[in-house]
Amino acid sequence: MSGRGLTRRQLLGSGAAVLGVGLAVGGPPLLAKLIPGGQPGLLLSSKLPLPAPYRTELPVPPVLQPVRTDATTDYYEVTASVGTAQIIPGHPTQVWGYQGIFPGPTIESRSGRRTVVTHRNELAHPTSVHLHGGHTPHDSDGYPLDLITPKNGATGGMAGMSGMSGMSGADYQPQRDYTYPMNQRAATLWYHDHTMGFTGPQVYRGLAGFHLVRDDEEAAAGLPAGPRELPLMIADRAFEADGSFAYPALDPDEGKVGVTADYMNGVLGDVILVNGAPWPVARVDRARYRLRLLNASNARRYRLALDPQPPGGGGLLQVGSDGGLLESPVAHDSIDLASAERFDVVVDFSRYPAGSSVRLVNQLGSGSTAEVLRFDIGTAAVTDDSRVPAKLSTIEKLDPAKAVHTRTFTFQKSQTNWTINGEEYRPGHSLASPELGQVEIWRFVTDVHHPVHLHLDPFQVIGRDGKTKPGPFDAGWKDTVDVLPAEGVEVAVRFTDYAGRFLLHCHNLEHEDMAMMAEFTTK
Repeated sequence: MSGRGLTRRQLLGSGAAVLGVGLAVGGPPLLAKLIPGGQPGLLLSSKLPLPAPYRTELPVPPVLQPVRTDATTDYYEVTASVGTAQIIPGHPTQVWGYQGIFPGPTIESRSGRRTVVTHRNELAHPTSVHLHGGHTPHDSDGYPLDLITPKNGATGGMAGMSGMSGMSGADYQPQRDYTYPMNQRAATLWYHDHTMGFTGPQVYRGLAGFHLVRDDEEAAAGLPAGPRELPLMIADRAFEADGSFAYPALDPDEGKVGVTADYMNGVLGDVILVNGAPWPVARVDRARYRLRLLNASNARRYRLALDPQPPGGGGLLQVGSDGGLLESPVAHDSIDLASAERFDVVVDFSRYPAGSSVRLVNQLGSGSTAEVLRFDIGTAAVTDDSRVPAKLSTIEKLDPAKAVHTRTFTFQKSQTNWTINGEEYRPGHSLASPELGQVEIWRFVTDVHHPVHLHLDPFQVIGRDGKTKPGPFDAGWKDTVDVLPAEGVEVAVRFTDYAGRFLLHCHNLEHEDMAMMAEFTTK
């Protein structure tokens, strides 16, 4: 740790100090309430009978086609609008979806080929769109006050984050062109709402979709593709008696930010959706499949595992992370997945008997939240020319010894909100000004669980709790890291290409909405 600051003892001390702040502010009963069972959030139970699991076929979001193309660019048009989904049988659910569906349509881009997405808004509330994992100029990054005007033209009445004077400074436009240069490697990205103070309820209502980036290196790897490549958006929800989404907002009309006090550490639903369907069934061949796992839940963490495990274990063969392919595959029996993280895994169903079933379960859940998805394996003889090479990619290692700055960001609860370095989010106020092209070490220290997300560029985890090695789920390029309670995580990051203001925040969306966000300005 020489040259990097904290030793293990110091890191643990920092975490304990932060935890102590929480204890001092809320007292042990409140803190214990915030982290029941060591997990973020509080369960919100549905008010209607839940369907039996594994009665619905797994849907796959449609791939959006460009409205036009030219020599350098593909152009797409997306409209946020109200739609109706049949999630709970007999109880239609109103969703806010891109193109009126949840999840929204998948956008596919080629690395190095520019993508422009024109977003419009037919909802009754403003929206903003962030391409999560995108290497994106600041004016297309989905800054939370760069808003798309709702259909009624309303540009006022929103309170903004608690502690702010409202939405002053917001820039409303009737539509926005988000320009993505796509100067980045193949990866599983996703786009979602990023509206100031209301990201939680608006993503919960459905404003999320996949954006996949492809490149020649990935294509040459020979991984499962076509119908054997499944994007899986996992999200938990609760339902009212009429089938509508249940969400404990302080004001369902979005006149005031936040959730009721019991849920300020996150909202957990009792229904696990995959691509918008409750506990679906995927019918698969006895062959390899590539699963692009995305945790799009507001707050829930998952420990995903196959049940039963295949003979010899290691059934989840990780080939990619938030930022694309790993250097080499990593076999897991289970994977911990925090909000907004992505894991790209290959499952070889030929390791199971023909005609058998395998469940993807959540070992951090109980009852209905312990089930996720079931794979029913066919009996037909099939060919499978896919492979998982021992060498997937070459990844440049950021050298911590070359870091020009080490910055510490503490994520902790205040009396009424969530803060970074003791400050609630203030638009236009930067906590750091890193120079483009320079390596820095950023250190995240927490009180309770916080999935920490950086905009603009991915990072590499270099240590946890003073240990100079990443955790078992930290491999490759990351843009979101799961920081455990009273933990310190160090990452190496190098911002490139785009000067401007960007965001650092907790991706527990209730934390984010309640001020756990900060800006940094690259120069």
